[in-house]
Amino acid sequence: MKYTEFLFAVLMLLAFSLSPTTGDTQEFALLPVADNQEMPDIYGNTVVWQQYYIDYGDYDILVADINNPAETLIILGDTSDQTNPAIFENYVVWQDYVSWQDSADWDISMADITDPNNPQTYVISSIIDNDEQNPAIHGNIIVWDDGLPGSLNIFGADITNPEIPIEFLVSAADFDQQKPAIYRNTVIWQDNFFGDWDIYSADIWMRNRPVELPISLPVYDQQNPVISGDTIVWEDNFSGNWDIYAADISDLNSPSELPIAIENSNAASPDIDGNIIVWQDDRNNNWDIYGYNLTTKQEFQITDNVYDQTNPAISGRFVVWQDYRNGNSQIFAVRLDAFTTAKCSSKIPGDINGDCIVDFDDYYIMLDHWLECTIEPEELCVDYTSTIPDSPSS
Repeated sequence: MKYTEFLFAVLMLLAFSLSPTTGDTQEFALLPVADNQEMPDIYGNTVVWQQYYIDYGDYDILVADINNPAETLIILGDTSDQTNPAIFENYVVWQDYVSWQDSADWDISMADITDPNNPQTYVISSIIDNDEQNPAIHGNIIVWDDGLPGSLNIFGADITNPEIPIEFLVSAADFDQQKPAIYRNTVIWQDNFFGDWDIYSADIWMRNRPVELPISLPVYDQQNPVISGDTIVWEDNFSGNWDIYAADISDLNSPSELPIAIENSNAASPDIDGNIIVWQDDRNNNWDIYGYNLTTKQEFQITDNVYDQTNPAISGRFVVWQDYRNGNSQIFAVRLDAFTTAKCSSKIPGDINGDCIVDFDDYYIMLDHWLECTIEPEELCVDYTSTIPDSPSS
């Protein structure tokens, strides 16, 4: 390695080791009101949440641009409850409590907010006397859990034409499958087939034949999974309290787990976008929001307030959450500083562990797999060890 390249690598490592533990920007209330605001989600600059209107006695879905919320506000709702919103690009989905004649149940609805002055609303799934809940969306696919407690399944719908959504089954194993998340063709959820909550995934590239694979199956509970790219994150009580774990699923047949937050306190409700994980953490005797950078391997604290901050969501450098510092639940937000959210600008050949630097760590990983062969059939693998010359004697 040239001296200048070596010096640059050292300086980068020093910079990461000296990085601050918190963002340098100010937290702010998005749109403070006396009504409770809950369950935020964010995509780009657009935030969605559920808000309980005291005067009307029901929940509606609210949408706003984080940079100008008062003048961009959209309200999606009617006289019943609309809750659990999620957003991708200009599509907002939620669960909708619908009463019809003598029955009432949860259905899945969606709005296209491309024209904020005239959002177009669609019914995605509305089976009478059947609850459809916990929707998630990515691309042109919405997923949710569907059925009665004890026999919940995971369903999806292709909304390429939202006026005619095409439903398909993702998972229908015994007992409950619920709280799905989706990224491209990968759907994940929590599953209690074995008597405790585990994390499962399905490749839905072939809608008529989803391919299921387990992600995390230890005893005790793994729940509330989220996904971005090749990384799945969940909360796990294997150690007796709730911790945050992640798994690299670039090889779905052999997911590689990584502990993220394993303090003696509780860490819960994770979210992830790209290389940044966020969660709520009670190590300070109240709920604060923490984050972790998968590239720099740095943990950082986002909020530090004596009241509770819960249910974080992240998109890019924006983090939003529920905050109780003003006496009721309000949506707060912060824009993380660039150093905290540092990531690789491009893939470097030889950077095996993905930390943006080619160094001895990559060399040791390569040595651990030296001369491994994965050619099929195996007999085509050639043993080259006999051709490697002996090390010269000293």
